[in-house]
Amino acid sequence: MFPWVYGFEWNAGTVIFLGLFFTVVIVILTTVTVAVVRSLRAFAQRKHHAVGWEAQFEDLGREARPCRHQLAGETDQRYCRHGFECKDCDFHRKMLDVAEGEAGDAPDRYFHRGHAWVRPETDGTVTIGIDDFGAKVVGPRARAKLPRIGRRIHENGTGWRFLLGDDSVRVLAPVTGEVVAHGGRDEGWYLRVKPLDGPFDLGHLLQGPEVRPWMEHEMARLLRLIPKDCHSDLTRDGRMVDDVTAHCSGLDWDVVCAEILLEP
Repeated sequence: MFPWVYGFEWNAGTVIFLGLFFTVVIVILTTVTVAVVRSLRAFAQRKHHAVGWEAQFEDLGREARPCRHQLAGETDQRYCRHGFECKDCDFHRKMLDVAEGEAGDAPDRYFHRGHAWVRPETDGTVTIGIDDFGAKVVGPRARAKLPRIGRRIHENGTGWRFLLGDDSVRVLAPVTGEVVAHGGRDEGWYLRVKPLDGPFDLGHLLQGPEVRPWMEHEMARLLRLIPKDCHSDLTRDGRMVDDVTAHCSGLDWDVVCAEILLEP
């Protein structure tokens, strides 16, 4: 069927075949070239973390990305389509216009959907750490690998990692900035981060009345990951146990942690 093959003859069939074949080849090469160029440009502009998160977000199930306004009881069932970047959402802007003038005091802490909390400090930095729910899923047996002082972290990229044996899971960074201090296990595995370009924009993080229903939603999501015969073992004296996966045999620590920490 190709000109360099013995016995090849030019006719209508071979012309159509060769036209289709080389069209497909050109489309594939163009697609690969565009992807490579975009990737190189993203790395050069330090935007590869955003590109990676965009791809990962598409792999999250709907149950992992309810709209913040659904959580707050302001709308019926609605799922986020913007990677939790509320500034890109027309619906969010409309809801803010409706609520204009109703804002109260700034919260003490903000929460990322990957279970990192953020506390603004008076010097313009923020302190971040893993929230209580996430910490109990990860459990006290795991150790953390924190970024070095001076390292830059990027919103929805890797903040730090937890390791247990040969397995590891990452906590997504809730903000972009430079790490200026960090603390160990006794200090809650915290990071102190300074902004890179102007003050932090925390508008994508959950706050105030959104937090409690989100935590309840996350508990329901956790229960769907765990066999029903283990459900009663997850609480003690009305509180969640400190090491979830250790109380249910057969559970893969890294699988459960990755699901809850939004690492598909």
